[in-house]
Amino acid sequence: MSAEQPRRSDGTRAAILKAARERFAADGYERATIRAIAADAAIDPSMVMRYYGSKERLFAAAAEFDLRLPALEDVPPEQVATVLVGHFLERWEGDETLMALLRAGVTNPAAADRMREIFAAQLVPVAERLSPDRPRIRAGLVASQILGLALCRYVLRLPPLVAMERAELVDWTAPAVRHYLSGTVAEETQAGSGV
Repeated sequence: MSAEQPRRSDGTRAAILKAARERFAADGYERATIRAIAADAAIDPSMVMRYYGSKERLFAAAAEFDLRLPALEDVPPEQVATVLVGHFLERWEGDETLMALLRAGVTNPAAADRMREIFAAQLVPVAERLSPDRPRIRAGLVASQILGLALCRYVLRLPPLVAMERAELVDWTAPAVRHYLSGTVAEETQAGSGV
C-alpha cells in the first residue's frame, strides 16, 4: 500500500496541475475557480485545497516553468535578439501556462510577482553575458518589449499585430531588443540632441 500511495499522490497532483494550467489559460486567474479546476481534474475540491492550500499557491505551482531560453553561446551577438524574439513568439503560441501567467499578471499581484521572478531569474543572465553594463535594466527593457508584444498580440488581440506573420514580427521587434541588450544610453542621448 505504501508503494502505491505516492504514485496515486503524484498522479493526483499532476491531474490538478494540468487542469489548473488549462483553466487559468482559458478563464484567467480571477475567473478560474478551485471548484472548476477540481471538476476538470475529476476530483473533489477539498483535494485541491489539501495539496495546494489556496488558489494563489495552486497558481504559483501551475506557473512553475522554464522559459527554455535557447543556448545563445554560439549565436553571434548581433543575432541574439532575433533568436530571442522568435523563441518567445513560439513559446507564447504554444504554452498555455505562459499565457495564463500573462493574463493573471495583469490583474493579480501574486501572478505579477511570479512573472517578475521568472523573467529576472532567467533573462538577467542573458543580459549579463552580452553586456556587463546594467544587465538588470537591460533585461527589464527586453521583458517590457516581449511582454508588451505578447499582451497586445495574444491577450488584447490588436488586429495589426494578430495579422502579422511571425517572421515579420521578429523583423520589427528584434532591433529594439538588440538595442536593449547591447546599445548605450549615451548613443541615444547624442543622437537625440543632434550631436
